[in-house]
Amino acid sequence: MTTSNMEERVQKIVARAGVASRRKAEQLIREGRVTVNGKAVTELGTKADPERDHIKVDNRLLRPEELVYFVLNKPRGVVSSVSDPRGRRVVTDFVQSGARIYPAGRLDYASEGLLILTNDGDLARKITRAGHLSKVYRVKVAGRPSAEKLDRLRKGLRLPDGETFGSCEIQLLKAGDNCWYQVVLKQGRNRQIRRMFEAVGHFVMRLRRTGIGPVELGNLAPGQWRRLTRGELSRLEAAASRREKRPRGK
Repeated sequence: MTTSNMEERVQKIVARAGVASRRKAEQLIREGRVTVNGKAVTELGTKADPERDHIKVDNRLLRPEELVYFVLNKPRGVVSSVSDPRGRRVVTDFVQSGARIYPAGRLDYASEGLLILTNDGDLARKITRAGHLSKVYRVKVAGRPSAEKLDRLRKGLRLPDGETFGSCEIQLLKAGDNCWYQVVLKQGRNRQIRRMFEAVGHFVMRLRRTGIGPVELGNLAPGQWRRLTRGELSRLEAAASRREKRPRGK
């Protein structure tokens, strides 16, 4: 094969075509079940041009899916998955697309707000793994945590089970018997915000994600969706790909 600027790793092409996950695609290559222009590929570093080369898996020609990107306002009581063994509604029920899309990250069943759905496995992984990508939430908390408790959450805390949550930003949005806060996280632990506030004695009554990096939910109603704009996609890819800056050692 001649060199092309459009060449990509074969396992990435196979995964993006919806045939298998990236890990499964690597296994298929190792087993010799993937061919490029009639020649079996067994090395994971092999590259090909999906527009020019004939790539087959188990002798079936790949037809790469068009990459699509959606923003959904996930309603409460919906599972962040493509299926549910208990028959509950899932996020892909709401978005009309012929592509095999899945959520890039999760919101728990009782939470709502911004969720990105795509068939771009590379970007989905970057979004979920990027420890520097800010995620913004509006949180309604039972009661009003003291300034001391909020400072503990801002600085980060260790739970009794040993799990550690890093620092975060917390800003009061609306005071009252039950307060609303804006919380900005750079971690993405399971039920993190709920567990943080519960650790200082306050139950989270409502949780809504409004931003992921440069992408904002805007005025979408629960259950509504839209496509990411080219500008949003470009900024999101740049933000998710950017490596977190770490202080140099002395």
